[in-house]
Order: sequence, then C-alpha cells, then structure tokens
Amino acid sequence: MTTTPDAMSPVSRTALGVARVRAHESVRPDPLFTDPYAAGFVEAAGMPTGAPDRRPVSGLAAGLVVHIRLRTRFYDDRLPAAGADQVVLLAAGLDTRAYRLDWPAGTRLWELDLPPVLEFKQRVLDSADAVPTCERDALPGDLLDPGWPRRLVEAGFDPQRPTVWLAEGLVVYLSAEQAAGLLTAVGSLSAPGSRLLMERGRDVSRTPRDPALAHVIELWQGGLGPDTEQWLNAHGWDARTTSLAEVGNGYGRPLPEGAGLESGFIEAVRTVTG
Repeated sequence: MTTTPDAMSPVSRTALGVARVRAHESVRPDPLFTDPYAAGFVEAAGMPTGAPDRRPVSGLAAGLVVHIRLRTRFYDDRLPAAGADQVVLLAAGLDTRAYRLDWPAGTRLWELDLPPVLEFKQRVLDSADAVPTCERDALPGDLLDPGWPRRLVEAGFDPQRPTVWLAEGLVVYLSAEQAAGLLTAVGSLSAPGSRLLMERGRDVSRTPRDPALAHVIELWQGGLGPDTEQWLNAHGWDARTTSLAEVGNGYGRPLPEGAGLESGFIEAVRTVTG
C-alpha cells in the first residue's frame, strides 16, 4: 500500500509543510521542542528535507515558520497541564503529541481528521514503530459534517467530563459561518472547566501578498477574524489571547522584522453547561 499523501485535500496537504518546519526545529541545537516523527512524514511524502530557513525567505513566509514553531511549543506546554484527562485534537493533521508528550496517567486522546490524512499518518507511524504515551483514538470524519459530535461520543468521549480541545492551525481555513458552527458544536460537548486552545482568526483581506505562500494564502478564509475572543466570551467561554510577539519573547524567539504576521493564541475556559 502506498504511503504517499496524494489523496489529501489541498488544506490537508498544508500539514506536510508544518511537519517540515517541525522536523527542522527538532534538529536545532536549541530546539523549542522535539518531534522525532516529523521528518518521516516529509520523507514519505517525497518532499525535500532541507531546512526551510536555509532558503532565502522573508516577510510573511519567514513569519509563518516562526509562528508554527512557537505555537507548537505553546500548545505542548499547555495541553498536558490543562487538568483534563480527555483531549480532542480537531483537524489533527500530522500532530504526534500522543506519541511525544508526557501525558498524565489516564489520559485519553482523540484525533479527528479526514480519512486520507489519518491513513497516511498511521502508515508512517507504524513504519517507525511509534508507541503512544496515552490512550489514543484516531477518528476519521469531516468537521463540517454535523454528525461528528455524535460519532465522538460513540467512540467513548464523555461530554459530562472536562475536556481540553485543540484547534491548531484550523480556523483560518474556515469561513466565519463554518467556524461559528464548529465552535458551537465544541461548546455543546464541553462541561464547565473544559479548555479550548486555538489561534485567533485573521482578517485575510489585510494579509500581505507573498508569492512563496500563494498556494497557502489562497486557502485562508479567516475564521471569525480578530473578534474570535469576543465571540467565545459571548458563547459560554472565558477567553484570553496571548500575542504571538509575547510568546516569541517568552521563548527567546522574537518575531523577525517585517514578518507581517499578526496573530495570537487563545486559551478559553468553559463557564456554562452545553
């Protein structure tokens, strides 16, 4: 059986670019994190494995590389410490946190994504003899299909218990209506005390044009835009945003000059039931 990702959608294939950034970060002398499986995805896809920042990149492209590195470490730090033994990765892509993080005993993690993504991912992980560090369930499905919450519950998820949700690199590819629908579904499954980690949406009309990223930018729809935090606060969450610049400074990785990338990481706590 082939290990190529040819069946992936254009949005799903962006996970390969993310894996390439993570692979390069992992072999730096001072890595923010180590993902021992990222290079395997890149190699299985037939992509060049050279470091992305050895090529002459600047502006938005350089900023996006920094963004991926910072958000990976930011979520790495917060997910195991969130205090919930249920973890759901929405549009999990080629995320390997179920294998590389030190999870508290009893943690159960669900990865939701389209079948071609999860199939490619599993083949590469199996070839690496990867063993998860928590109970892991891969749940194929489309998050734009209204039936995904039911299937999650059928797979053993308990909506009466606190959960930590991760929507990493997801909402920017959704319209405002799609993002609101997805987050409404997440809210309906979230007991008080549940946590949601995600990026703030962006105003795609103000995104700088960068030829190196044209194939990615054309897929962006912006989600709920800069008002994501306000939307969450009006829909049963207590949300706060940490700016990308603040995260970068905190990890000793300040943003490059002229990155043109205004973003932030949202941490929201569920305050109401359903």
